[in-house]
Amino acid sequence: MGAMQAPLHGVRVLELGSTIAGPSAGRHLADLGAEVIKVEQPEGDQLRTWGELAPDGTSWWFKSHNRNKQLVTFDLRAPDDVATVRRLALSCDVVLENFRPGWLEERGLGPLALRAQKPELIYVSISGYGQTGPYANRPGYGNIAEAMGGLRYITGEPDGPPMRVGISIADELGGLYAVIGVLAALHARSRDGRGERVDVSLIESTFSLMQATLPEYVHCGRVTERTGNRYLRAAPNSVYPTRDGGWLAIGGNSQSIFRRLVTLMGTPEVADDPRFATNQTRAANAPELDALIAAWTKTLDLAEANGALAAAGVPAGPVMSIEAIAADPHFRARGAVTSVPDDDGAAVATYGAVPRLSEHPLRLERAAGRLGRDQAAVLRALDAPAPERAAPGSAGALAPTSIAT
Repeated sequence: MGAMQAPLHGVRVLELGSTIAGPSAGRHLADLGAEVIKVEQPEGDQLRTWGELAPDGTSWWFKSHNRNKQLVTFDLRAPDDVATVRRLALSCDVVLENFRPGWLEERGLGPLALRAQKPELIYVSISGYGQTGPYANRPGYGNIAEAMGGLRYITGEPDGPPMRVGISIADELGGLYAVIGVLAALHARSRDGRGERVDVSLIESTFSLMQATLPEYVHCGRVTERTGNRYLRAAPNSVYPTRDGGWLAIGGNSQSIFRRLVTLMGTPEVADDPRFATNQTRAANAPELDALIAAWTKTLDLAEANGALAAAGVPAGPVMSIEAIAADPHFRARGAVTSVPDDDGAAVATYGAVPRLSEHPLRLERAAGRLGRDQAAVLRALDAPAPERAAPGSAGALAPTSIAT
């Protein structure tokens, strides 16, 4: 029996996105096997210049973030290019964009215009505030969404300022929600043949992760504040210092796990202390409990403490830098740290595809590369009669092509 095709083999996506959120969604769809055509303006995606640059002048981040895609270049301010992009859009199953609301509509590339010609088209928009509402037309980036969506308010030390998470998490969340929308729309279309308008807001993507904060405020009047590493609703659940200067995350929330933890610490009586007897009392007395645990972890080196906790069945893990992750045997064994070739065959470090599927494996084929790399191949496929087109995701459709732009 031959190798199974990727789950989204045969699905064609036009990505009119830039920087992080839209291209993140496109990356996940490409990993799932969709043929993703990424349109860049003549000056190229901004992400090409963000962070450390490869010898060819393109950022390593861009090469990894836009893997598995066909790269084309069109000027969306030029009528002839817009006409070609419209033809491309109408040849696709999905259009994915993260422009300011209304910008593509002004050029005849909005959902109403395209779906009037192709009702089964799935049109996905990612924006700061969504396509409707009082703030819809405001410019919005991920950092604004993290602030207004509540995440930064609760992140940081109690006596310090609001803090950002170390990555652009709102953009990545927006990309994931866009993928969820595409998958739902594709499934619905398989039933009724109808396309869909998918509206993803970065502020709502962030707000959707705020867990207990909304119901506890509405029903109890509780405003969640910053607590540093302390988790308000379960304990113990924090990071603890070790003798050799490391940090170890420990989660001993359930009764059975907590009892195993304190037994390992040599203080089994702590499990019967009224301050720590239930999760609610442990959470209320978390500073005292954390001090007891830290006093124990500081007597051990990181590897020693982590090994002892694993043997005792207590969830724990070291706080790992990217240097440690890149060398970790588990990440490597599962392919979470991997690489894809660039245009010249050199390896570009990248993240493994998520999730894992047993019957329809995801694909990692090549890194993003030169601006307009696949222009000729994409235009040939657009002009060819449908039966002669290269199959989505095939080697012919993805063959690198160098052209002048």
